[in-house]
Amino acid sequence: MLKAGIVGLPNVGKSTLFNALIRAHKAPTENYPFCTIEPNVGVVTVPEPRLEQIARVARVSRLVPAAIEFVDIAGLVKGASRGEGLGNKFLSHIREVDAIVHVVRCFDDPDVVHLPGAIDPVRDIEIVTTELILADLEAIRRRREKIGKEIRSGDKHAVAEAHVLDKLEAHLSGGKPANTAALAKEERLLLVNCPLLTDKPIIFAANVKESDLATADSNGFVNAVRAYARAHHACETVVVCAKLESDLADLSPEEAAQYLAELGVRESGVAALIRRTYELLGVRTFFTFNETEVRAWTVPAGTTAVKAAGRIHSDFERGFIKAERIHWKDLVEAGSVAQARAAGHYSHEGRDYEVRDGDVLLFKFNV
Repeated sequence: MLKAGIVGLPNVGKSTLFNALIRAHKAPTENYPFCTIEPNVGVVTVPEPRLEQIARVARVSRLVPAAIEFVDIAGLVKGASRGEGLGNKFLSHIREVDAIVHVVRCFDDPDVVHLPGAIDPVRDIEIVTTELILADLEAIRRRREKIGKEIRSGDKHAVAEAHVLDKLEAHLSGGKPANTAALAKEERLLLVNCPLLTDKPIIFAANVKESDLATADSNGFVNAVRAYARAHHACETVVVCAKLESDLADLSPEEAAQYLAELGVRESGVAALIRRTYELLGVRTFFTFNETEVRAWTVPAGTTAVKAAGRIHSDFERGFIKAERIHWKDLVEAGSVAQARAAGHYSHEGRDYEVRDGDVLLFKFNV
């Protein structure tokens, strides 16, 4: 299962946001640094309105959405790359995730400790980013030492990898994360043996007070995070009120939506964060249904039909014959499988067909 790691400085709301995401109170949220030591892990379903529409056509009531695993990682402090605070644990845990949700504190509250002092979200982002960059520079140094013998002997692959490492080292030394480096696809493939922390896809979560949620677009802290995220990380920012969302976890979805509406908020920040984190991972969603359920499946971009079949069951991949395919919109607009077939919306795809987001697939196989 794909993993997203929740990171940030201590006491910015990471564990509170984690509890909101999993709709429980699993992670401790005490008001002191490093109340989280070992990472908390929870599986979160991805909001998927297409499931309900397909289910109406299929005439089934059981919906099985896609899911992401969120990991609440201990807070980082300046010097983490040298082992300060829980730096070594922080860095080892973040290496295990596929994407990063960087929580930034965008509210002032004298009752909640903030280690760096006055609230300055850009400074806070730079503290975390600098530590990750320093860790990446050390990883590049170790990798270059490891392949030094092959480089000196003129091994073509090692020389090519060293050239990419040199480019990345210069980029990182300028304070820029690896995922913004102008590298060709072939160059990035050479980094498979030197995975970098700042090469992971990232999204920022601007954590505001409940009273600021409806007016977040005019919040100076939020706007500073948005501008910095776009300019320096080429990524987007989602506004959340972690404390509010954690409290709403005790309510039914209908009650939570009503409360948000009363605050002048159209959508839960947590729902938006889950959906955008899922999109950030560069995956595709396809759907299957039978007489009992409609299910969403997650595959990486570029996945072929035969590999998508294997995502359901190894027998489907081993005995793959073909995939019957229709786009979900065509199915919903037709109103039934029979009418969709009659309208010519169904197609038969071979094993090398690349699955597209929104495909509804029926696999034919023989084992």
